[in-house]
Amino acid sequence: MSTDHTRRAARLRRARRRYALGFAGAVAALAALVVAGSAVSLTRGPHISAVTVDPQAATESAGSRVILRANQSLGEIDPDSVEVEPAAPFSVDAAGREIGVRFTAPLDDDTEYRITVPGVSAAGGSGPASTLEASFRTPPVSVLALERRDGDDVVYRAGLGGKRERVFSAPEIVDFRAVTGTIVVSVREEDGTTSLIRINEDGSGAERFALPGDGVVGNLQISERGGRIGYTYTDLPASPGEAPERESQLFTATLRAPGDEPTPVLVAGEAPSIGAWQFVPDASAVLLIDFTGELLLVEPGSDAEPGILDSAIDIEAVARGTYTAIVRRPDGVVWIDLETGDEEALAPADDEPGPLQSVLPMPTGSGGVDTVRQYAVMGDGTAPTGQDIAFVEADGTAREIAHVSLPDALLQTCLSPSGRYVAATVAPDLASNPYDDLPVPVPTGVETRVYEVATGEGVATLPGFDVSWCSAAPSIG
Repeated sequence: MSTDHTRRAARLRRARRRYALGFAGAVAALAALVVAGSAVSLTRGPHISAVTVDPQAATESAGSRVILRANQSLGEIDPDSVEVEPAAPFSVDAAGREIGVRFTAPLDDDTEYRITVPGVSAAGGSGPASTLEASFRTPPVSVLALERRDGDDVVYRAGLGGKRERVFSAPEIVDFRAVTGTIVVSVREEDGTTSLIRINEDGSGAERFALPGDGVVGNLQISERGGRIGYTYTDLPASPGEAPERESQLFTATLRAPGDEPTPVLVAGEAPSIGAWQFVPDASAVLLIDFTGELLLVEPGSDAEPGILDSAIDIEAVARGTYTAIVRRPDGVVWIDLETGDEEALAPADDEPGPLQSVLPMPTGSGGVDTVRQYAVMGDGTAPTGQDIAFVEADGTAREIAHVSLPDALLQTCLSPSGRYVAATVAPDLASNPYDDLPVPVPTGVETRVYEVATGEGVATLPGFDVSWCSAAPSIG
């Protein structure tokens, strides 16, 4: 055998030994890493690998969820151990590697929220327990509002800092309602009829809704959960002085398909004329008062008999998450349980300054009965001197949020989704501030003043009215 061949064989044997030693070292190192990882896992316990949350949606509506995803399957989670700071009503569900925290009321804007889940262990109870923590910040609040002008009317978006962005304009805008991603605008045409236009939140993608006929739309409302709008419809009279064929009949339509024919809301097979109505949040029902003054709970599209809840003058509000309504009866204001029909008188506030004008339930999401109320202030005489907005606790303890003195007039109050702010629609110097002639008439120069409920601090003044926190337009004229 040649010397060269012998040398090549020796080099090959040495290379094979180096590869074998290297491979064994790599396997040993990998095994060490696995053992070390297992040791860390056993020492550390479960930890969060991902968090899913939509902070914007959390401030706009109830039902938003934060999902905490762990690095391994988890043992049983005690919902009572979960903490949220600052406090907010929530429920908990957990399965596999995920813990879901569902907020049952909208969250405050521009706020840092922290979720803590202590005592979390791996499925089967192996290894130590750990504490899972996650935090997120909600964005600053923004609202939509309607400003009527000498030229085109404008729906605009604004933060509380005052910067405004035009979203939609038309010669005569009657009203609008908005949900996440969608705005529905009511416009009066040159012939006096009303059009309903669906647009995206940035003003694009305009589509017209099919309507029952060539007439006038009023009391526009929107149901975010149901994805529907509702409105009352009145035919234009065939000739001057003649009664319309259909007057103030309630219709609903789907947001997803504006071109579909609207659906009349029937009671005992007939479409009654409606004096007041509201969607019931978190349900498919509507609460309405017909022209006879009867309060009815109706399931649109159902053959079920309507719930008859005696007579009423007006519907103040339907509370979210509680299936209860605040209704003005001929003899006073009451809470009504819409499931049982049971009712309870609204507790009077301490030292009421005058007649109660409106009531809004705080959106606690937990069945609370704290309210924000609007009063006429009578002063020492029999004539009003102004109006108050007050926060009233369930036991009647009251605290003034804001006062509007004559000659200014308070036309409407609306709460932000979380109840952090109250928006007050004010007509400055009402006596010299004439109403316009649109179907939802307002004085010229009307403005919206925003106050923080907890402190009464004024945080913004916006031109116009009908802010997107309101469930309906102001009922004035």
